[in-house]
Amino acid sequence: MTKLTGPKKIDTAVFISGTGTNLSSLIKFSLKKRSPIIIKVVVSNKSKAKGLNFAKKHKIKVNIFKFNLKDDQKILNFLSKNQIKLICLAGFMKILSKKFIKKFEGKILNIHPSLLPKYKGLNTHERVQKKNEKFSGCTVHLVNSKLKSEKIILKKKVKIFKKDTSKKLAKRILKQEHIIYPKAILKLLSSL
Repeated sequence: MTKLTGPKKIDTAVFISGTGTNLSSLIKFSLKKRSPIIIKVVVSNKSKAKGLNFAKKHKIKVNIFKFNLKDDQKILNFLSKNQIKLICLAGFMKILSKKFIKKFEGKILNIHPSLLPKYKGLNTHERVQKKNEKFSGCTVHLVNSKLKSEKIILKKKVKIFKKDTSKKLAKRILKQEHIIYPKAILKLLSSL
């Protein structure tokens, strides 16, 4: 990947599975003059993912894949054809194969709704509250083939209040996700 010099923006793919609020936030960020990325494609494992509407609204190319092993080469070909240099996972609920990750090593970012390395996996807000944690938050990290050793780019702490439901906590953390994901992209790309 190239350093951030000149007006050339880095061709980026965003992978989603759901509502796409982080996708929407990343699209807004990509349209800013100072943004180093341009979102060329949105990829989903669900044809009915609500987030696909954001892509369509902004006339961004969309493709749906099942993300089974047979799809790996098709997905890699699609990304290569579109000259994708960076992948942002945004509420993407599939595990990428080692072969896939190897092809994009150091160029796949993910956002997770906890302060990694704590509370990996699903149902993070419920798990955090069960353990009576005082803080939770979100983390942007690089994805690699060893699930336990992601390189953390940026974290944001969010206080947990006694009256919080997991929904209220999730909402507050999501607001922070929208803030730190663009910052993490800037941080990562300026260090390359």
